[in-house]
Amino acid sequence: MSDFEEFEKQLSENRQEREKERHKRRSRSSSPSRSDKHRSWSKDRGSRSRDKRSRSRDRKSRDRRSSSRDHKKHSYSPRRTRKKKAYKYWDVPPPGFEHITPTQYKAMQAAGQIPTIALLATSSTSGVAVTPTQVPVVGSQMTRQARRLYVGNIPFGVTEESMAEFFNAQMRLAGLSQAPSNPVLAVQINQDKNFAFLEFRSVDETTQAMAFDGIPFQGQCLKIRRPHDYRPLPGIAEQPAFHVPGVVSTVVPDSPHKLFIGGLPNYLNDDQVKELLTSFGPLKAFNLVKDSATSLSKGYAFCEYLDIGATDQAVAGLNGMQLGDKKLIVQRASVGAKNANPTAIIETPVMVQVPGLQKVQNSGLPTEVLCLLNMVMPEELVDDDDYEEILEDIREECCKYGAVRSIEIPRPVDGVEVPGCGKIFVEYASAAECQKAMQALTGRKFANRMVVTKYYDPDMYHRHEF
Repeated sequence: MSDFEEFEKQLSENRQEREKERHKRRSRSSSPSRSDKHRSWSKDRGSRSRDKRSRSRDRKSRDRRSSSRDHKKHSYSPRRTRKKKAYKYWDVPPPGFEHITPTQYKAMQAAGQIPTIALLATSSTSGVAVTPTQVPVVGSQMTRQARRLYVGNIPFGVTEESMAEFFNAQMRLAGLSQAPSNPVLAVQINQDKNFAFLEFRSVDETTQAMAFDGIPFQGQCLKIRRPHDYRPLPGIAEQPAFHVPGVVSTVVPDSPHKLFIGGLPNYLNDDQVKELLTSFGPLKAFNLVKDSATSLSKGYAFCEYLDIGATDQAVAGLNGMQLGDKKLIVQRASVGAKNANPTAIIETPVMVQVPGLQKVQNSGLPTEVLCLLNMVMPEELVDDDDYEEILEDIREECCKYGAVRSIEIPRPVDGVEVPGCGKIFVEYASAAECQKAMQALTGRKFANRMVVTKYYDPDMYHRHEF
């Protein structure tokens, strides 16, 4: 038997003896006799002496082990370095956010700029964790009011699913979706009052979705607004920085280029007034003011052109124009122009859409020549057969109101800019007949376009200054 085994055996025997002594002391009565105390003390002295011997052996054993460790410590064997384990899940950026630090990512989540995402790691049968799946979670309650939009004038009977699919598709087509999943989280529809609420996953996507204000959906132009409980967030833009091509907003912001159109007949609807205005260029925003109780037009509207150069052309061409039994009043809106330089607006030269109209506009007297706008497009006049058919239709209709002397329809020529191309000029025998034709043709439909009419200077007509 080795010394170490003998030492271990001795230790175990000492422990057993000490346990027996403790057991005997517990079993004795609480008031032992004097002799019992003496005997117990003697036994304690014996056990203490044995404890001393066992502790001396322990010290020797520890000394031997420490000397062996010191020997190993001074040996020149190469030390094993623990390889740092690469993280699989900690601080791993989501796809598309590799350039953002974790601190910036958390700050963007708190501001509602990106959706909060829960990463759930799924394990296979072999126990190996696979790529985490992204589960979209509704954003912070603090930013909920900034992630909601009011949608009015919705089609009757529309479902929440179809509206969500429509806006998700439009966001992707316009490139406004900031992540692969759907930007619209929820839709709530009130069929009785014909409106809905959309909830988006981020504040920025909500702001950009306001660019769809006025977009047609199932035959209805939607009105998109902020909800009443909206509170702007610091550092977040309130207006979209993107214009959706072909979409005319229903909100006309205050600006030096905002136009007021008054004197509109009450029977004209939104589409008819739009057709009148778009003859000078595409619109960026348009709003026909209506009575809230009856939904009928109040006879005036506001608009802004996509090309600000068309603003003066529309003022020159439409202001004072006879439309039905009323005369139009077209001018820059006073609200919004107060922040601009008034002299700059006054000194801006007027771009006359139709030469000669400004000359007779101040007099207000009818002439023998009637100019018809918004009836034909230049490309419709290229083919000879189409041109002759259009000319015959116009002559037949105009002859109903008086004797027609001549009709001029300028046609396009390749490589040459033809003045007045797209306009139609009709010369009557008298100014009274021309006035009668104007009253009858204004607001009529030709090729699904609303006809716009204006008197034209006869001298310029005969000089072919169109």
